[in-house]
Amino acid sequence: MSDSALPDSAAATPATHPSPEGGVDAAASDSAASTDESTGQSQQGFGVMPPAEGKPPLPVLAQLVAFPPNRQTLGGTSYLIETSKGNVLVDSPPWTLTTQAYLSDRGVRWFFLTHRNAMAKVKAIQAALNCEIVVQEQEAYLLPELETTSFHQELAIAEGVTALWTPGYSPGAACLHWAAQDGGVLFTGRHLLPNRQGGITPLRTSKTFHWPRQLRSLVALRERFNGETLRYLCPGASIGFLRGEHKLDQAWEKLQALDLETLAQAPIGP
Repeated sequence: MSDSALPDSAAATPATHPSPEGGVDAAASDSAASTDESTGQSQQGFGVMPPAEGKPPLPVLAQLVAFPPNRQTLGGTSYLIETSKGNVLVDSPPWTLTTQAYLSDRGVRWFFLTHRNAMAKVKAIQAALNCEIVVQEQEAYLLPELETTSFHQELAIAEGVTALWTPGYSPGAACLHWAAQDGGVLFTGRHLLPNRQGGITPLRTSKTFHWPRQLRSLVALRERFNGETLRYLCPGASIGFLRGEHKLDQAWEKLQALDLETLAQAPIGP
């Protein structure tokens, strides 16, 4: 990924992150050993059985569903992509009996994590589904007891499914591109989020790891894709701005519309 597009003037800050929607971060520590005060279990997933019933996922596109917000990942949204070579789970869904039954029926071959705050009950999910964990190499150390497939720049997980390193929000933040029949879909975690105006934006907070790198990651995405290869954005948070949808159309056009010079001067949020 090129580092030539923007100045590298901002100092990196510790990569722990508050939720844009508020709420408690159960996986925000750089340590993989954070615990759930009510159960004493690691939020990374020490323990297999889900605790209770939950809500089923909702359809987004053909072969794509979105799970309800997960309180243990800052209210994050997880997705399941169904492909002919195996299904891909994007980020940790709320680990409930409903989620486990749904995923067990369909199977999960790969479990892709976009960033460290998307990790919750990872060990339990892997044990229940026997799936391969895919994570960028700078986040992989947060799962020391688990076998993972890590990558540096990018990784072709399956035909038409590619992991892309997009650092900034956290050191190993990554996006996942899926070349779907309805148009390319980019799963952005918290790298790019919808806003109230119907557009997309990165968020600069006091916990952003490295803002200039995050903006350079946006430049790399703009240069990599076009209107045919990137139609939809499926964010990992701020779903409420999509008014019941879990995808944002015209993603490439909205990505091109971002004013990087203005964003470079964006104030630091909470």
